[in-house]
Amino acid sequence: MRVVNLSVIVVVAAVLFSCSGQGVTKKSLDTELDSVSYAIGLDMATSLKTGFEEVDQDLLVQGIKNGLSSEEAMIEESAIKSIISAYFTAKQQRDAASAAAENFGEAKKEGEAFIAANKTKKGVQSTASGLQYIVMTEGSGDKPTLQSRVKVHYHGTLTDGTVFDSSVDRGEPSEFGVGQVIKGWTEGLQLMSVGSKFKFFIPQELAYGANPRSGGAIKPFMPLIFEVELLEIK
Repeated sequence: MRVVNLSVIVVVAAVLFSCSGQGVTKKSLDTELDSVSYAIGLDMATSLKTGFEEVDQDLLVQGIKNGLSSEEAMIEESAIKSIISAYFTAKQQRDAASAAAENFGEAKKEGEAFIAANKTKKGVQSTASGLQYIVMTEGSGDKPTLQSRVKVHYHGTLTDGTVFDSSVDRGEPSEFGVGQVIKGWTEGLQLMSVGSKFKFFIPQELAYGANPRSGGAIKPFMPLIFEVELLEIK
């Protein structure tokens, strides 16, 4: 997806506003400047349609009109960039999820089947969110909260046993905030007391979903398995 540059939106909006308010006044391209001006307008409009085809032209024109005049805008100036950024970030995620669903639909079904079957196995407990876990060792220390920072050892695999990340293999524990990791980890860590070791079976919606890190072993919609030992609350 091509993310529309804000300057493109502004210029095209200005053209639309001009045409809307006064009508098209030129019917021919008499000079080189006429031609290049018209060509740039067409190019910008193409960029806008390519990256933001769902644009509401009336509100686009109204926005540029308010921005150029003394009329009160419907959005505070300080919020403009965050609104644009949030929209295109969400749009990019929706587009990625749609593409992933088309390309990895079978993998999604296989992952869901694994999670459903695993739920019935001896010793596996489940939470309301769908997180599954086995208590391997029950600790006696405090439990972390969402605001805690923890020190852990972990070993992460795919359902076929492929290791994709392991502090155990590296021989060095990791530290991070409980609220800074995938949803399955955030929830699971808060179930553990210091000294505990749990095995987590994390469904894709609590892991990376349709948007795993590119170039790694984790593909869209894959459930993940982690053995996690909570060493310390920092």
